[in-house]
Amino acid sequence: MLELNYLRENRDEAVERLSKRCNDSYPKLVDKAIDLDSKRRSLQVELDSLLAEQNLASKEIGNLMQSGNRDAAEGLKSRVATLKTKSQDLKQTQNDLEKELSDTLYQIPNAPNQAVPKGKSETDNEEIFTYGELPKLHANAVPHWELASKYNLIDFELGVKITGAGFPVYRGKGARLQRALITFFLDEANKAGYEEVIPPLVVNEASGYGTGQLPDKEGQMYYIKEDDFYLIPTSEVPLTNIYRDVILKEDEMPIKHTAYTPCFRREAGSYGKDVRGLNRLHQFDKVEIVQIAHPDQSYQILDKMIDHIKDLLEKLELPYRILRLCGGDLGFASAITYDFEVYSAAQDKWLEVSSVSNFETYQSNRLKCRFKNDEMKKTQLVHTLNGSALALPRILAAILENHQTEDGIQLPKILHDYTGFKTID
Repeated sequence: MLELNYLRENRDEAVERLSKRCNDSYPKLVDKAIDLDSKRRSLQVELDSLLAEQNLASKEIGNLMQSGNRDAAEGLKSRVATLKTKSQDLKQTQNDLEKELSDTLYQIPNAPNQAVPKGKSETDNEEIFTYGELPKLHANAVPHWELASKYNLIDFELGVKITGAGFPVYRGKGARLQRALITFFLDEANKAGYEEVIPPLVVNEASGYGTGQLPDKEGQMYYIKEDDFYLIPTSEVPLTNIYRDVILKEDEMPIKHTAYTPCFRREAGSYGKDVRGLNRLHQFDKVEIVQIAHPDQSYQILDKMIDHIKDLLEKLELPYRILRLCGGDLGFASAITYDFEVYSAAQDKWLEVSSVSNFETYQSNRLKCRFKNDEMKKTQLVHTLNGSALALPRILAAILENHQTEDGIQLPKILHDYTGFKTID
């Protein structure tokens, strides 16, 4: 969440940055948080004064008792009892204010970076980079769900039978291609210096709050009521929470982690062709990259993460574009996000396959993840970043569609050693 010091000292700047999200409620929430904090701090001053008076009176009672002035001591005891009652009432009021303040801060999203364009929806996103020529398919080309059925790669109906819509079953070469992509992505992340982690697939509530999935995306996460756990929507959640309540050394950064996990999301978007096949699933596979960074280095690191994902897509011989998301399309916890979209030739549309984000101190403030600044001799919040490198379903869809021929599917050269085969026919 946003730091209180920042909101107090830079209220106008915070409101201006939040205005990029085109939501009139955020300035009101900022002002409410500042007001609650002011009341809380005033109450603390009053409470400190009462406690100081109470402590002095308690010492005076001891002195009076030692001098034999019991009547005066008993009278002062009555005053101390009154002070205790008032202090307890003030403490309860303070606790109520702190809870209201915390709840208010949780409702305020991250303040977008100055480079983020103002806008309400995806139509206001900025295209900043494109790569590759759009493929021209043969006359009988079909979308990936038909290819998956034709070559017995993915069984969508069997997934419906076993679980429900949005839970496909990969088979034969489809399963091997999926596994090959996962291994390729992990190998590339390892070459780039990321430590591989196998994290839990379920997290507790504190982890959800730590990275900003809660309370913002509570309705999109699968909840296990009996244990009060959540299925992860992305491995960003457990990876980043490794550093919850941790104070790092300055020379430990940047910390780089990667993980392959299944991901689970209840919200499956709109109905119709946009959710056909692999376009939008409740369960999908993803390789994630996460970095814990020094604030002075995080934007250079963001650029390197973007280059890493560019390299993956180019090796897969997929045309892609990069969008800088506008404020209204920006994730709740993100200060800036770049979306990668690959072109799906058979569907004649762009499919999002990765989001790369810098959260600055928004997550680390919730996580209480700091580092010891050697020069300033004090602790400071880290910056957190993450990116999909890559999400599997739409990558697989684009590979099947864009590389199809009259005689079968010709796989990208980079995958031949991973799959053990060059074509699907």
